Amino acid sequence: MRFFDPHIHMTSRTTDDLEAMAKAGVRAIIEPAFWVGQPRTQVGAFVDYFASLVGWERFRASQFGIAHYTAIGLNSKEANNERLAAEVLELIPRFAFKEGVVAIGEIGYDEITAAEEKAYRWQLDFARQNDMVVMVHSPHRDKKTGIRRSIDVAREVGLPMTKLVIDHNNEETVQDVLEAGAWAAFTIYPHTKMGSERMVEIVKRYGPERIIVDSSADWGVSDPLSVPKTAKLMLERGISAAAVEKTTWQNALDAYAQSGQIDVEALLKTPVIDQSRLYNDNSVLRGQAPRVDAPVQN
Repeated sequence: MRFFDPHIHMTSRTTDDLEAMAKAGVRAIIEPAFWVGQPRTQVGAFVDYFASLVGWERFRASQFGIAHYTAIGLNSKEANNERLAAEVLELIPRFAFKEGVVAIGEIGYDEITAAEEKAYRWQLDFARQNDMVVMVHSPHRDKKTGIRRSIDVAREVGLPMTKLVIDHNNEETVQDVLEAGAWAAFTIYPHTKMGSERMVEIVKRYGPERIIVDSSADWGVSDPLSVPKTAKLMLERGISAAAVEKTTWQNALDAYAQSGQIDVEALLKTPVIDQSRLYNDNSVLRGQAPRVDAPVQN
């Protein structure tokens, strides 16, 4: 099977992770902009970070046959620094239309503050004006309230629910999201957000429609193989191969292909890897022998 992990923070991961992901069948990923663990103090830090998402990280994944897409946005936690947030929002149009950007995100609520809502509304409206998909981060505390507020504000702004992906769902929030007509994404993150066993039960109860499995693997204790591991468990627990494919590949593709930035036909082909290529004179190999595939004959 092939897999799409539509929420993973590869800037926090190693080339070993990329190799393991490719071997496990991960063919495509989305790396949303997020809080990197330490508050950024100036707008230039965001300029360089956004540039790395659409540049170096995209290249690095390609060296292992993984198609890399990204979402650009001001995360909810740093939205509370209102002076800096205003400067960062001015950057969004500069990066949102770059090649491979499939959404505005991850945005939304952390502590559900007025400052977070101000930044969230601005970015929702920007997405609405430019017919873009939005990836929403739901808060770790008071999640149900945060998700309901996220949906309500998106409706107020006029964003179509088909363009709204609500992430970090759990058993208490999934019904609200599905009934709203949005996409319900679940982060398979050890011991905290959602586990594979629980994910199996959610798919059994609600079916596979508009449900998306991702890893959100980042700088914390997390697993970049969460999507293929969850798919394996689903199959072992009697969920049909068709349903597994929808939740670990097709639904993410359908949601984010609305961006017009995903060449679906190319994505379905066997990737041709050329590790002799460089990015700003840099290689992921650090002097090792490159893998150079022969062109695939149609």
